[in-house]
Amino acid sequence: MKLSSLNRTLLLLAVLLAAYQVSAGIDGFATLPIIAYTIAFGGLLIAALLIFILGIEALDSPMVVIASTIIPLSLAVGLVWQRLASARTFYLIFAIIGFLAVTLTRSIQMQNKAPVIVIAITHGIAGLTIFLLPILLALQGQVKPLFSLVGVGGALIGLGGLLLSFLKIGKPILSRGAIMRLFPALLPLTTALFVAGFKFG
Repeated sequence: MKLSSLNRTLLLLAVLLAAYQVSAGIDGFATLPIIAYTIAFGGLLIAALLIFILGIEALDSPMVVIASTIIPLSLAVGLVWQRLASARTFYLIFAIIGFLAVTLTRSIQMQNKAPVIVIAITHGIAGLTIFLLPILLALQGQVKPLFSLVGVGGALIGLGGLLLSFLKIGKPILSRGAIMRLFPALLPLTTALFVAGFKFG
């Protein structure tokens, strides 16, 4: 599917926003959140750049499930480490195990439902963390209200990750064509919400 000029512009915007966040948007954080956010926004940057260069067919890459898992997991680890100290160790262990489980179930041909279950659990927990934690912190007054934009972005990235993951394992939630049309707009919108939430929250 050939990218339109509008889609190329949107993807370029996503690349620039993610690059800004990596280079200037995470200054002053502790070491582990910086690493986690760098991986997450670096993943968004690479994903948008690959689609920009190779076209929407880049989403058909065998690595797309793994990539669509590491972005929300890394972002969730950064948020928990920075904002929820009591759950740091537990969440880091969950993220490592979740990533390894997704990688394993995608590397070995399985006829059962294990890949679907692993992806659903991993994406579900990471997505809910990114969605709920910023919004709850904002409601409690622990952060500025606009930090909740990170949560909105989290809902979108979680949705996008699930759509891609289920498409790659042959259990699509939406048709392939619908997903391909959606992603050039989803990436810059999600990235913009993250950048705005971190900057103004």
